[in-house]
Order: sequence, then structure tokens, then C-alpha cells
Amino acid sequence: MNKRLLIFLSALIIFTSCDDLLEPAIENNRGLEEMYEEAEFAQGILLNGYTRLPNNGWSFNDVATDDAVSNDNNNSYLKIATGQWTSNFNPADQWRNAKAAIQYLNIFLSEADKVRWAKDENVSELFRQRLKGEAYGLRALFMYYLLQAHSGVAENGNLLGVPIVIEPEGANSNFNIPRNTFEECMNQLYSDVAMAETLLPLDFEDASTLPSGYDNLDDYNRVFGFYARQRMTARIAKVVKAQAALLAASPAFSNGNSTTWEDAANFAGEVINLNGGVAGLASNGVTWYANVDEMNNIETGVNPPEIIWRTDIGDSNNLEADNFPPTLYGRGRVNPTQNLVDAFPMANGYPISHSGSGFDATDPYTGRDPRLKQFILVNGEVAGVNSTAINTASDGTTNDALNRVETSTRTGYYLKKLLRQDVNLNPTSQTSQRHYKPRMRYTEVYLIYAEAANEAWGPTGTGSFGFSAYDVIAAIRKRAGISDPEMDYDGYLESVKNDKALMRELIRNERRLELCFEGFRFWDLRRWNEDLTETAKGINIEDENYSVIDVENRVFDDYMNFGPIPYSETLKFNALQQNKGW
Repeated sequence: MNKRLLIFLSALIIFTSCDDLLEPAIENNRGLEEMYEEAEFAQGILLNGYTRLPNNGWSFNDVATDDAVSNDNNNSYLKIATGQWTSNFNPADQWRNAKAAIQYLNIFLSEADKVRWAKDENVSELFRQRLKGEAYGLRALFMYYLLQAHSGVAENGNLLGVPIVIEPEGANSNFNIPRNTFEECMNQLYSDVAMAETLLPLDFEDASTLPSGYDNLDDYNRVFGFYARQRMTARIAKVVKAQAALLAASPAFSNGNSTTWEDAANFAGEVINLNGGVAGLASNGVTWYANVDEMNNIETGVNPPEIIWRTDIGDSNNLEADNFPPTLYGRGRVNPTQNLVDAFPMANGYPISHSGSGFDATDPYTGRDPRLKQFILVNGEVAGVNSTAINTASDGTTNDALNRVETSTRTGYYLKKLLRQDVNLNPTSQTSQRHYKPRMRYTEVYLIYAEAANEAWGPTGTGSFGFSAYDVIAAIRKRAGISDPEMDYDGYLESVKNDKALMRELIRNERRLELCFEGFRFWDLRRWNEDLTETAKGINIEDENYSVIDVENRVFDDYMNFGPIPYSETLKFNALQQNKGW
């Protein structure tokens, strides 16, 4: 990592801003032609794509959905959820960052063939192949981020994406270009993924036998071996394709492009097959963030079975400091809602509203889906290094109580998912623990397949894969610990497996639960054309009586299913059509 850091720092010195790419070189700055004989300098340009990946930290955009609120009045997503989202105030903006990344990647792709990557020409050609593959894969990923955040229906009724730019822009470039259609952007993304799949190995690992198409094992391992782990690979590019196809096939986008649910299912199914099919679902994937032994023993660059791609591992306690309850010296920032709590079924698999669930409103946390208490700290449960009981009742005697102080919960719940309970924030004995952030998890891919396969072939249809949406959801729920003790199987799943609409509802709910607080629901509600204005609710507990309370109204207009083009960009470039309503 030290070598990478040096390369990155050199790139920052060379290119201190996007403006430097468009103006004559500042005195003493090195020109692009100097990269041709210096491979590390050239890689510094590519690494700008990696350093601009937006998911190195948690956005917690969940607080702008029905899943959570924040007790921080300055939280940007709280502001947009309560009516302050505009085209010049957009916390979800990806325009500048992604376009800057694509500019660097375009520069790299235009110059990579001129670089002497190694003294040996055969090795140099292998490096050229690999690094260009990484650039194509990253460019596809940034296109996905742009489409997710900024594509939408313009005033003329057309579904538009973003301007496609695949050549470096310079001082004489025409920047006033219109947005391409969503379909054209998807085709460009698919083209870039195809190039990445062609040029990159499935994973970066040392080979014991020479792969087909190569003539020297030592050279192959030097370029495509384990030291390049956590860089873009063909496997990661396949996931990008599946993610983008799911977006494109969804109701909000399906009338503006040719990507189908079957396409999305096929793309995700291919990745699942590479992971061993449904049986490959990691048994401990629910609690990937709290699997202490696994996390403490991860070797450099290696992924646990649940993880496809991740950030670096490092010791920290920032998440805990932000989200532990006040009595554990935390700020309690992200407060899960009653809406989300109600979405967790009973342990027998039935929704709490179902007559067969056995739900008791006077004892609401008993007998529930085990994921509820794994992800959410409910009243009376313990947390922290000393297993401290947390009382969130409004008549509680500590600052953990509902609305007691500014760091108290607003909903009657605190966040538990993502947090290491072995972190100690006591100022006299403060500790940190290992953390990483997944960029991609296998569970997401399985859920992509389930959603798309149900729409394409119905709950039990298998396409060409031999497994169905039903099979995937059964595996996910079984892993979670759901089982009807009277039937020794998931009775509710069995009851809906022949009904596409009910299975759709179940799949969407499983996605909500499995991926909560990881930044998915903000976008999922929009691509599904679902209601964005459901009031965030909480629970008031007083004298051991439970009553649901309204906590925060959501103020979104219908046009906010699509994010805006930045206002400053539409002012500068009149060819850019704004999305309708913004």
C-alpha cells in the first residue's frame, strides 16, 4: 500500500485539479509525454479512478428514506428528506466526481499504448492489457453511478442519461454537448464492461498452470498475480453489469431502454454460478461486519466468502462514535425507524401483520426474525464491551431515552448493524477495532437475481441456471434463521411461491432487510416508483406500554424519483436538458 500511496501522491502533485487537464502545464509540472517512460507516473493517472470511488465511506442516505432518521440537524440527507433538495443542493450528486474520474480514465486509455510498462516487451504488453482493462471497468462503474444519480425524464418526455465522453477533453473541446439517451449510456456501459471482461482475469491470483492464450507463467503471475488484489477484475465488471441492468429494467427506467428483466437475471446468474450457485451463499454473510475472527485474520487483499470487492482494512472507532448510544459515549446519529422494525417478520417467516405470525404488540421484540436484533438496538437489549442494557423508553433514566438529549434516539432505536460491539469509547480506556467497507457483496448479487428472475420467469422459473427466485430467497431466509417450527420449513415463502406479485413484495422486503443501512433503499424506492413520502415513525415506550409515533415527515415531489443535473452545469451549458421538475 505504501507504493500505491506514493503513486497516488505523485498523481495529485501532477494533476492538482481538473482545470490542470485543460490548461497549459503549470511551471515545473510534468507533461503527459513524460509518462511514456515512467510506468508509475502513468499508473498515477489510472489511480485517480480508484481514489474517486464514492463508496469508501458510509453515506447513510437511509435517513432520507422510511428506514431511518438522524438526530443531527445538519445532516444533508435529513435536509433533503424534509424539503430542501434542489439542483444546487444535492448530497447524492455524482456529476463532478464521476466525470472527473472518467476524464482521468479517458486520458489513461488514450495514452496507455505509448507507455513502456516494463523493460521486457512481452511483460509490458501484459501490463498494458491489464491496466486498460481496469480503466474500462472503472469507466463502466462511474457511468453506473452517473445514471443512478442523474438520469431521468427531461421536459420533452425522453429518458436521458448523461453526455457520453470517451475521449480526453482539452482546452479546445466542446463542453456544451447534450445528454445522450439512457439507452445509449447503457450501451456504452455494456461496451466498457465487455472490454474489461476481455482484458482482465476473473480474479487476481497466482496461477499454477498457464492460462490459455499466454506463453509464460512467470510473466503472467507478475502481471495478473495476487499482488493486484482489490483492483478492478472481470468478476467485478460482471457485477457492475448486473447492477446497471437491474436499474435499467426497473419500472422507473424500463420504458426508455431495451434492457430486460431477463438480461438482469442472466447477468447476476452468471456471477452466482461463478460462486457455486445458491449453495455458495456465505453462511456467515448476514453478520459480515461482526465476524471478528474472520476479520482479524484476513490476509492482505483477501476477501471473506461474502465479499466480492472491499476497501482496505484499518483500525477505527468512527462508526461507533457516531452511532453508539450516549451511555456508550456515542452520538446516536442514525436512528432506525419503526417502519423498518415492522418490516422484519417473525422468526417463523410470517409478516407481523399476518394472522399466522403470532406477533404480540405488547411484547414486540420477542420471537422475531433474528436479523432484527442483529441490525437494530431495541429497548432492553445490550450493547458495547460490557454488554450494557440500553433503555430507550421515554421514561428511561439515562440519556439513551427517547428524545432525552440531542444525541438521544428520536425513534426509540439505535443502529447496531456495521458496528463492532467490542469497541470501547470510554475516554479512559478507548479502543479501536478492524473495519472495512464492502464495495460489493454477494448477497446483493443474489438479490439482484431473485428480483429479476421473478419478473422474467416467475417465482419458480429458472431460466438456464437451474435455480429460481424462490430458491435464492429460501436460502437467504434460511441463513437468517427463519423457519416455521410447526412445519420445519418456511411456511410463508411456500404460501407465496406461486404468486409473482406476492413474491415481488417478499423479495423487495428481503432486499430492504439484508441491505439496510448500506445505501440501497434511497435508490431502490426511486427505481421502483414507490412512495417516497411515507412518514418516518418511532416507538414511544412508557410504563411498559408501546405506542407508535410520527417522527419526521418526508417531503418529496413525484419528479424526485430522478435526481437533478447540477444547476451550475445547466447554467454553463445550455445544451444540457434538466430533468423534469428540477
